Amino acid sequence: MALKKEVIARLQGIVGEDRCKTSIAERYVYAFDGGIHREVPDVVVQPITTQEVAQIVKLANEYKFPVVPRGAGTALCGHSVPIDKGVVVDLQRMKKIKEICVEDLICVVEPGVVCDHLNAALKKYKFFIPGPASSEAATLGGMVACNASGDKALKYGATRDVVLGLEVVLPTGDIARCGARSVKGSSGYQFEKFFVGSEGTLGIVTEITLKLVPLATYRAGCVAAFGKIREAGQTVSDIIAVPILPSNLELMSATCIKAVNKATGLGLPEVDAILLIEVDGNNLEAVREELAKVTEVCKKNNAVSMDFTEDPKRLEELWKGRKQMIPSLSALRKEYATVMLADDMSVPISKVPEAVVRFQEVSDRYDIEIPAYGHAGDGNLHTKVLMDPTNPDHWRQADKAVQEIYDIVLELGGTVSGEHGIGITKTPYFRQERASLIAAMKAVKRALDPNNIMNPHKIQEWENGFVTHLRYPVEVSQ
Repeated sequence: MALKKEVIARLQGIVGEDRCKTSIAERYVYAFDGGIHREVPDVVVQPITTQEVAQIVKLANEYKFPVVPRGAGTALCGHSVPIDKGVVVDLQRMKKIKEICVEDLICVVEPGVVCDHLNAALKKYKFFIPGPASSEAATLGGMVACNASGDKALKYGATRDVVLGLEVVLPTGDIARCGARSVKGSSGYQFEKFFVGSEGTLGIVTEITLKLVPLATYRAGCVAAFGKIREAGQTVSDIIAVPILPSNLELMSATCIKAVNKATGLGLPEVDAILLIEVDGNNLEAVREELAKVTEVCKKNNAVSMDFTEDPKRLEELWKGRKQMIPSLSALRKEYATVMLADDMSVPISKVPEAVVRFQEVSDRYDIEIPAYGHAGDGNLHTKVLMDPTNPDHWRQADKAVQEIYDIVLELGGTVSGEHGIGITKTPYFRQERASLIAAMKAVKRALDPNNIMNPHKIQEWENGFVTHLRYPVEVSQ
């Protein structure tokens, strides 16, 4: 370990020896998130109070070591991978739901609360917080760090939309409170929104005040199958233009359908593309009327079949199958694995048809596969790269193909991240997209974090490619 013994002794003094992890076995599991990178931290600490977090950060400033905040590690771009080693601050023990006040439409939680656990507590009040596909494990602190969202973002918003207030340990170790308990506010700079999506580079969130979202009483959905992926993409754009805002609107391309059927036995129609569509509301007739309008749009765009349901069990089965996309893709071809690249781009909704067709054209030029799926209703598309991660040539192909994918995204007026954030993996394309703002972002980082101790070399600060610190046993020469 690079940290001095006296530093470790002081960390143990702050959190206690049992919550200060120094063995290689304990530290190794914090070397990864859900993405492609790996680096083992020097120490892992598990604070349980804001004051402990503040003391750790003040110590980091005194000895100039990196501090990397971490939730459940479900992010996919290396956000919580300690690329410069240092201390990982595991916030999962700060998991209290401190308050639920439906009269004020708010709840107050610590950052280590798991999204599904909060929603289980909110269900009896008929409210929820929209979460990501990884909501079974993802923590609220991690969701704030990445501005995470998922299949319900089109109608119910992303994390930033429901954050009303934050308590943050700043990079200096000072404790700041921003926002309010009120659902409306216009008091100066909105720092509670500013910290959302900063990926732990500007502070550590230790308390979150969230706006509650009402649960709908009725849901109905359909699986619409299309012979051409462009027709599925056009249907997405046409549904939004009606106007209808579905509670879910997901696209799955042929490879994704095949993978999910093979892994789950869900029996989805094996065509060029399908749309999973769900509408909801508190009036059953209005829900049925919306679904009828969706049907008309699907027919106009040559849907070859439509399977309707109002059965909550069938709807849950469909969304569970969609959530199993990543492991399903990994199991599709024995020699290939799902690698978290070319992921999570967002394009204007009207450009979804062109984007999915052009992504497929890129995929067809290489030995690796890049199937498209995603929350198409808000233009947030996902692709994954199916490849042999121990094959250096596949990494070189992926390097070229991913650049081509993001070039298309930016040409269409989109952005490189819709809901996962930047981390390390997407920095080359983020720097391309935000070229005119990189200097300003660096200035903000320097102003708040003069010793550069807070999750360094992430977002605008990483200036290399993604083929680095790989978790796989492979050497790649460029």
